[in-house]
Amino acid sequence: MLFYDCSTAPNPRRARMFIAEKGLEIETQNISIADGEQLQDAFKAVNPRATIPVLVTDEGTVLTENLGIAAYLEAQFPEPPLMGRTSDERGLVMMWNAIAEQQGGLPIGEALRNTSPFFKDRAVPGPVNYEQLPALAERGIDRAKRFFDLLEERLRDNPFVACDHFTLADITTFVFVDFARVIRMRIPESNTATKAWYDAIRSRPSAQL
Repeated sequence: MLFYDCSTAPNPRRARMFIAEKGLEIETQNISIADGEQLQDAFKAVNPRATIPVLVTDEGTVLTENLGIAAYLEAQFPEPPLMGRTSDERGLVMMWNAIAEQQGGLPIGEALRNTSPFFKDRAVPGPVNYEQLPALAERGIDRAKRFFDLLEERLRDNPFVACDHFTLADITTFVFVDFARVIRMRIPESNTATKAWYDAIRSRPSAQL
């Protein structure tokens, strides 16, 4: 297998943590978003959509989305289980993973990409250039605040995001909560359940990668 990574971006970090939690060592090639390497022909020959992460399996299948990468690795290496052990747990993991992506990661990304000078005319990942829209940044910040409230409500009743044990949903949520620093957003001081969960995840070896 070959894993295409970027050390500074949140989505590759999600896959990197998943790989580490599985105890796997996979050949890795770093792609620098800062240098625009994802837009160069060499990488676009691997993934024409010019996004990272990418996992090329031993069979030659090219997987370009986190959920696809996780599903493949879970099937190939089922221990430890990170996507649920029962039908109910699998449903909860997929549900909360989607919530974290859509209500956490997406608005944080919108806030960043529609304000940062680095992303001028690059407001959407991929091969097509899109101009920045300040209104989307404002909406993204508001939605991200609401995501922190939703997360606190969930974690007051549950030790982990989806189940009673660590899963893919915790990886996705942790990475986006951590990445919120780029829009100057942190866990509110009053969100004590989220802070306790965050500190527990941050202490895991995979979170240091």
